[in-house]
Amino acid sequence: MSEEKRLGHVLQLARKKAGLTQQNLCEKTGMSLSTLAKIERGAIGSPSVFTILQIAQTLGRSMDELLGGVEPRKSNTSGTISKKVSRSGVRFVYFDMNGVLVRAAVSKACMKLAEESGVTPDVIETIFWQYNSDVCRGSMSLDEFNTILAERLDMLVDWNRYYLMAVEPTPGISELVEWAGENYRVGVVTNTFPGLIEPMFERGILPNSHFDLIIDSSEVHALKPDARMFEIAAERAGISPAEILLVDDDRLNLAAAGQFGWHTMGFDAYQPETSIVAISTALQPADS
Repeated sequence: MSEEKRLGHVLQLARKKAGLTQQNLCEKTGMSLSTLAKIERGAIGSPSVFTILQIAQTLGRSMDELLGGVEPRKSNTSGTISKKVSRSGVRFVYFDMNGVLVRAAVSKACMKLAEESGVTPDVIETIFWQYNSDVCRGSMSLDEFNTILAERLDMLVDWNRYYLMAVEPTPGISELVEWAGENYRVGVVTNTFPGLIEPMFERGILPNSHFDLIIDSSEVHALKPDARMFEIAAERAGISPAEILLVDDDRLNLAAAGQFGWHTMGFDAYQPETSIVAISTALQPADS
């Protein structure tokens, strides 16, 4: 058994011994459910020592007791918890998901639903945007949303299935994320429906890179551009807002992040080359 799988097995046993489901543990730690599931499967090569420490503290055990000789990834334990710093002072890069890591696919998903239901796409999009914020924030369940769609379209609907059929990765983004991750800590901060992130990783739609943090709106019950979303993301990164860069396609999100003290850069998923060059240029390490 590999070290990653052995670590995942140890953590899973400790969680179950504490009487916690994955969801319970994520609620207590603030960790993304998709991240915990990957760690327990052994799908993340040597998770950060800070992630393991957080789990251990939540379970009321020391890290040595929890790990039993399995080594997590060593991280810089100085105050900044960072690899490098850019010329503008960035140590952590958060990428938006829909519109940056992937090309947003709401309209395409609605078109497919329209073909199958006979209801026009504008009606379906109107329903979607009416409830989108509630579902992304977690104040409405996915099942409740699917029920509303089913009643209006007179057919059984699994919205996430249609979205996953429509969504596609942004060309060139994997290379950018991989390069950024070699130099800085990287994460995802996204407004998204519950249950989408994990299958997008599994299908190779999201970059196959190690993200230090994933801030999923449906799990933290906050949305960009609300200040609370940026507070949560900064708290979990463990650094000051002035050391964080947000890459996002939404001007409201970029403006809100800027007001919170973050660095920001806009992104165009349909003409990504220019954005990728600009971001990689801005992120040149200070020592290069």
